[in-house]
Amino acid sequence: MNTRILGVIAIAVITLVTILFILSEGTGSRTISPTGSSNALPAVEVRGYQGNDLSSINDFRENSIRGPQYVNTSGYRLTVTGLTNTTDVYTYQDILSRYPNYTRRVTLFCVEGWDVTILWEGVLVRDLIRNAGIDPRANTVIFTAHDGYTTSFPLDYLMDNEILMAYKMNNVTLPAERGYPFQLVAQDKWGYKWIKWIEKIQLTDDPEYRGYWEKRGYSNSGDLQRNFFSI
Repeated sequence: MNTRILGVIAIAVITLVTILFILSEGTGSRTISPTGSSNALPAVEVRGYQGNDLSSINDFRENSIRGPQYVNTSGYRLTVTGLTNTTDVYTYQDILSRYPNYTRRVTLFCVEGWDVTILWEGVLVRDLIRNAGIDPRANTVIFTAHDGYTTSFPLDYLMDNEILMAYKMNNVTLPAERGYPFQLVAQDKWGYKWIKWIEKIQLTDDPEYRGYWEKRGYSNSGDLQRNFFSI
């Protein structure tokens, strides 16, 4: 008699478990292990930071010398060279993985009369320069872009300030139109000094070097507190 009772109980338990399994499958419920892999959602542009409004990425106006540059990072290289102890050559991922990243809210003022305030994220230019080592003769740094655009800065400006070479803006990766893979965040300088699509950083002893717009009459310093046509 006891054997029959145990058999009935076993059958009932099996039946109940089967029903519960079928019901859970039917409702589409799943148990996700905490250690299971997950898919990253696309980054979303932020429009505010620490209580301050941010401009949209779409608020920029296209004014590059040869139109947007579409750089394939699989073959991309950033070179730090010139009056340095070593010539450093980086891939895109090298920059992102080897150097600390920083964020800063900075406004770009264009000579055309518009401005945008963006939350920039990137690495410090002075970290790249320090890693290459500075020859005592160096006093100027020339930046070269993928489209051939160039501009320059006093070495002290880059070493004494926290100048970013950005790879994100408003929490999203730079679009090609905005300088992907890297744009200089040249705070306190007019927009033409904010070079995009950076491929080379060259230390030199030529403080008279003139970049693309500087050769056409724009101020070499690019200081915001001065007229951009002044010397």
